Amino acid sequence: MSRLAAWSGVALLAVLIFWLLAPVLAPFVVAAVLAYVLNPLVLKLVRVSGGRLPHLLAVVLVEGLALLALLGIVLLLVPILVREWPLLQQQIPLLFDKLDASLTPWLAQMGISVSLDLSELKSQLVAYLSANREDWWAPLMSSLKLGGSAALALAGFVVLVPVALFYLLKDWSRLMHATADLVPPAWRSVFDGFMGECDTVLGEYLRGQLLVMLCLAVYYALGLWLFGLELALPIGIFTGLAVFVPYLGFGVGLLLALLAGLLQLAPGQAVLMVAVVYGLGQLIESFVLTPRLVGERIGLHPLAVILSLMAFGQLMGFVGVLIALPASAVLLVGLRRLRCQYLHSDLYRNSGAADDEQGPGKA
Repeated sequence: MSRLAAWSGVALLAVLIFWLLAPVLAPFVVAAVLAYVLNPLVLKLVRVSGGRLPHLLAVVLVEGLALLALLGIVLLLVPILVREWPLLQQQIPLLFDKLDASLTPWLAQMGISVSLDLSELKSQLVAYLSANREDWWAPLMSSLKLGGSAALALAGFVVLVPVALFYLLKDWSRLMHATADLVPPAWRSVFDGFMGECDTVLGEYLRGQLLVMLCLAVYYALGLWLFGLELALPIGIFTGLAVFVPYLGFGVGLLLALLAGLLQLAPGQAVLMVAVVYGLGQLIESFVLTPRLVGERIGLHPLAVILSLMAFGQLMGFVGVLIALPASAVLLVGLRRLRCQYLHSDLYRNSGAADDEQGPGKA
């Protein structure tokens, strides 16, 4: 009991420190997750080269390719913004004219007399959209009032993540051995079994999630192209690849497709396109791809997925949403082992026998 109390105290202290330092630790957590994903590629690259490629050079190559891939996903938004910004400047005045012509009579029929100065709002918005980027960038940044914490977070994700990822990849094997050496020898077999099971579950999750992303990227690009959307390829690929951020990636892709559709097609056609493509895509992802390629491998219930997203998002914000599912998969492995130990413990087996011996008349 004393050992159990000591380990429980250590665990509670670690959770408390992690909770208090969550904003500071967030870049290092992201770097650790990326290092776990990329380390097998580094080892495979060294193994394929027959040892002729230095480990340090393999780390630089793998990290460079990973950063280029992430940058490529972000750059998918560039043609969308370049294409939609001029169209947005042209369509906003027409949209306000239609809104003024339809909203005012409708409110009058309901007996509501509201004076909407849409013309003034329209002129201000057009002037804002037509202004040079330098004219509104400085007021926007000052209005956001970026404090020390926000600036630190931005610098952390831009600078600290690549730097931490480099050092973690370079020393990953040594760090894992050092961590394993801290485990008491009597618990080494249990620890190795637990880590092996976690590694299997996370590997299956990553492979399944990658397949889901590729399938959805092809689906959304093809579906939007069939409806005649000019930006079908960048929006579809971005939506498919961004689903690794649950709900947020899907929502951003839907808004981009709706905006592009409203600026290119008739409003009814745009709404129909988004409803059909994204509604069917959500059904395919939820009931076909994710259950078969991810859910069956991890074993997480849909309610557990929602709970984990909310809990990790509350704890670590956007980073928590990113790591919610793999972290929940690791927790699920631990809960399975605790359940197995409980079912084989004397507390579970002997409690029923004690109640039988006591009997209802001796209660």
